[in-house]
Amino acid sequence: MCYFLTMRSENEPVGQEGRSFIETARRAQIVACAIEVIAEVGYAQASLALIAKRAGISKGVISYHFKGKDELIQQVVDEAFTLGDAFTRPRVEAQTTAAAMLGAYIESTVEFYRTHRAHMIALSDIWSAFRHTDGRPRLDMSANEPEVSSVEEILRFGQLAGEFREFSTRVMAVTVKQAVDGVFIQLAAHPDLDFDAYARELVTTFDIATRKER
Repeated sequence: MCYFLTMRSENEPVGQEGRSFIETARRAQIVACAIEVIAEVGYAQASLALIAKRAGISKGVISYHFKGKDELIQQVVDEAFTLGDAFTRPRVEAQTTAAAMLGAYIESTVEFYRTHRAHMIALSDIWSAFRHTDGRPRLDMSANEPEVSSVEEILRFGQLAGEFREFSTRVMAVTVKQAVDGVFIQLAAHPDLDFDAYARELVTTFDIATRKER
């Protein structure tokens, strides 16, 4: 359940620092509730009124913090990407070999999907439905470019270190990303998915696909 903050009265004077903290906390609450509602009813049905009801606030409070649904949805997307990076990056950077880094990326990404199920279900629904007024999608494969580029860096490092065979690092990085996102796609349809087994199989698959034969 999204958390509800005990706020100061609207008429209670606060310093700029206190107001900034409260506004940041309120925005976080609204985003958390938006994620829950979208994950439950889908992007199309997740109205600001329904999100406000979940948060225990008026629709006007959302309008105060966000210009509209589009800005709120973009914040949901940004949060999912930011949390994902903060979750996986330290685990990858803690490794000393390219093979271990690639394995850590795969395992930690699958684990993030498992522990942030509502975020991922919401993001999956938003991905195809979130569009500009002219119908163009707001999200496409370019949104994944920073992550794909990071995987490609790991692959280049492995080739330079003599761990990995020669292959197109771009093709392999995209393939790794698509394979990992297979978990993302199955979240809603398969609630009993064995994430650990899925991650182990992916690690083994890409270990075989990338390693240099001795």
